[in-house]
Amino acid sequence: MDSEGRQPIPVAEALRDLARQVWPGLPEADVAAAVDAGVLSALRDGGEAAEAFAIASAAVAARLQRLAPPPETPLHLDWQDAGLGVVIPVLPASPGAGATVAATVIADALQLVGWRVLQVDTADPARSGLSVAAASDGPLMAGPDKAVRIRLSWRRRGLLAQLRTDLPILSPGMVPPPPSWAPVPMWGSAQITVADLSYDAWRLAANLLSGPGMWLRDGSPTPRPVLVVRPTRPSVRAAEQVLARLETWIAAGIAAQPIALLVTGAKRWPEGVAGAAGRRVHALMDRVVFLPHHSTVETAGITSQITPESLRNAVAPLLRQWGLAPESTGRMARIFKGDKEKKGDW
Repeated sequence: MDSEGRQPIPVAEALRDLARQVWPGLPEADVAAAVDAGVLSALRDGGEAAEAFAIASAAVAARLQRLAPPPETPLHLDWQDAGLGVVIPVLPASPGAGATVAATVIADALQLVGWRVLQVDTADPARSGLSVAAASDGPLMAGPDKAVRIRLSWRRRGLLAQLRTDLPILSPGMVPPPPSWAPVPMWGSAQITVADLSYDAWRLAANLLSGPGMWLRDGSPTPRPVLVVRPTRPSVRAAEQVLARLETWIAAGIAAQPIALLVTGAKRWPEGVAGAAGRRVHALMDRVVFLPHHSTVETAGITSQITPESLRNAVAPLLRQWGLAPESTGRMARIFKGDKEKKGDW
């Protein structure tokens, strides 16, 4: 004990052994997260808390990963039967690419033309870019694990689903599988689900069998993944590497092929940036959407207010191409202006 009577912090290897004992099949990323949770808890509450939190974190990750379909089940997921409808996963190619803004703009544009939209926020609550995206918190759903809950809140006409936990760290393996996010039976099935996958895309693309990577799985109806990049050479090069890693899953018939490239903070490619694209990114160049810079969004982030019309109009051509938006972009604005305060109408 130290001078204040606290237990010393257990060494990382001891915590790692405890996490592995919970479930031998626990992925290394979740083992590492359990160790980190134990160390943080020890610093805050003393060494005695380290083992308890490491074991608790590992146990939650193990329970939630057992909810994922086993490898021998059909490769394709039935998104419609799960109550999620058409799934649009939004994946950042690099840190700070703007996937959260892109996902919210897409979700807002879709809800304003009358779709029942569920926006899924898979981020650790402490790091979410959507922490103030709803005017007030909605109810917590009952499952799938008491340590990691899902809160459903209204964002005007759309539903926003976010994680809630008291654990110090949320590892990818602790993110509930997609069927757990469906608002059924509270409010019925979603017609469209926009999933914000604001994780390290390189690591996420390594495992699509559990955690947030499952949102990239192919299925029925066919998902429409969107890859988000910054208008910079490093971000474009990172996108090539993410696509290269996904290629293995796509070839195996497990992952859906990204079908659009969304560039944030620009109206066109800066000189010399498009030339940095590898063959995989180049294949998406005829499906590029530019989401221009907006000063309010840059300074305030995503709030409970609907995203600016200029940003929604930027994604409208893509949504029309998918058959999800009307031909006139003006209709999006008219629907919103005519019913400014309406919410909770599914």
